[in-house]
Amino acid sequence: MSTQSDSVSRLMAGVRDGNRDAIDALLPLVHAELRRIATRHMRHERPDHTLQPTALVNEAYLRLVDQRDVAWQNRAHFLAVASRVMRRVLVDHARARTTAKREGGLRVELEAADVAGSGGDVDLLALDEALGRLSRMDPRLAQVVESRYFGGLTTRETAEAMQISTATVEREWVAARAWLRRELAPGAAS
Repeated sequence: MSTQSDSVSRLMAGVRDGNRDAIDALLPLVHAELRRIATRHMRHERPDHTLQPTALVNEAYLRLVDQRDVAWQNRAHFLAVASRVMRRVLVDHARARTTAKREGGLRVELEAADVAGSGGDVDLLALDEALGRLSRMDPRLAQVVESRYFGGLTTRETAEAMQISTATVEREWVAARAWLRRELAPGAAS
């Protein structure tokens, strides 16, 4: 195990033990990965989005600091939680913008290889609502989507974060994408 991995593990243990300074020391060690996740999230947003990846990382940091009941198990788990927080920031931002402008949902591009499979635009709020329904139906499928699609985690990293096999991640990734494709199809009943 590398020195940085040892440091990250030690700091995560400090966070679990309630050491508030540990998160301040942890974030610089994982900042590059957080920025990569934020950049991936932002790729799915409209080109003129008012948030930039750095702002998304900063907002996610503020929300992560406020979380009291998270016991990060490892680096992959931490990154999965951070990705989930970033998605919430973007959804909250979209809701605020939609409310302020009183326009229909905001559109995000989803590539054919990704969740929707349609190659077209998908309403970010509709995607969030669909993920909410999926989470109520099968929380693990929703967590796979959040980790793989939004977090940009590999199959192996997702398996590690969720403590399941890579084969299970692959099966559930296929199932979740198919379910979301049906849910997000034009004219699908919600």
